[in-house]
This record gives sequence, C-alpha cells and structure tokens, in this order.
Amino acid sequence: QVQLEESGGGLVQPGGSLRLSCAASGSFLRINAMGWYRQAPGKERELVATITSDDRTVYADFVKGRFTVSRDNAKNMVYLQMNALKPEDTSVYYCNVDTLLRVGVRGRSWGQGTQVTVSS
Repeated sequence: QVQLEESGGGLVQPGGSLRLSCAASGSFLRINAMGWYRQAPGKERELVATITSDDRTVYADFVKGRFTVSRDNAKNMVYLQMNALKPEDTSVYYCNVDTLLRVGVRGRSWGQGTQVTVSS
C-alpha cells in the first residue's frame, strides 16, 4: 500500500508562485510515473503534469511555460513549481503515483488533495 502526503497549497495573488510537494511512502518495489492533477468545483479532474522515472515530462497546454514538475527519486518525492498563477488555476491539486507494488503488480495512488486559490 502506498501513502501520499501533499503540502504547499494556499492562497496566492495572481502572478504569484507556489510550490507543491508530495511524499510517497509505504510498501512498493519501485515508483514509475509521478504527477499532478487538479479538480475545480463542478469540473472533472484533469492532468496538470507528469514525470517518468527517467525524467520525461508531460504538461497540459494550460500550464506550459508556467509550471515545472520535478522529482527526487532518493526521497520518493514529486514537486510542482507553479509560477505566474492565474485565477483559473484555482483548484484542488492531487498528487498521483504509479508504482510497482510487487513483481507483476502495479498500483496507482492518489493524495488527499491540497487547495490552491489564486485571488486578489
């Protein structure tokens, strides 16, 4: 079983920055992809950014050039640096990891979510 603990959300003014962190712990052989999704009230959860174990990244078009995803494999952590934040970035942000739980068994885990509010 994998536990994810997120931190770093909060209230920020438009144009400001925040850095989200997510730490993975528990029982697994390896972490594969890690990433961030977000869900605003009344909307479906959507991909923000992902990063593979060999640091290949994918970004949603609406965050390209503003957000950067990174990971620290030694610490089992993933980060999301968010710059030039806009009010439309207001959402609950969820950490997601894809793991190899044991030989031949993959798992996918979600964090509890952290609120990001962009407002003046």
